[in-house]
Amino acid sequence: MKLRTTDLPGVALLEPRIYADAPGFFYESSNKRTSHELQIGAEQATTGHRGEVFDVVVDLRRPSPSFGKHVALRLSAERPQMLWVPPGFALGFAALSPYAEMLYKMTDYYAPQHERTLLWNNPALNITWPLASALLLSAKDAAGIPLALARGYAG
Repeated sequence: MKLRTTDLPGVALLEPRIYADAPGFFYESSNKRTSHELQIGAEQATTGHRGEVFDVVVDLRRPSPSFGKHVALRLSAERPQMLWVPPGFALGFAALSPYAEMLYKMTDYYAPQHERTLLWNNPALNITWPLASALLLSAKDAAGIPLALARGYAG
């Protein structure tokens, strides 16, 4: 597995080794040895499973020099890659294909009562969303809060 750094310290793009043959392919999405070698926690990553998405990560670590900065990239089932996102970052995505599925590996159990949602089009974030005028928003995303009101991650 290859690790490619991003503009946000700690956030990385993982490119697994693909094992292909005539009927298809497979890849390891994680294992303890590789995670140890790459110095990452394999239990928190996102990958495109079906379709294509525009994935955005925002740094919410208030003491960080990159607080409020973001990195954006496309994840697709056609090109298996995984985005490693450590604690202290917000993660959001927009589907670029008619149908998209994402797989998340989490460090802990999903707890929707603790979710916080940033306003997707907050000018302070300066994110250029593709197809912004045609985005279908969930009620939660439409009611997001601006970065200025977000409680930072002290972690």
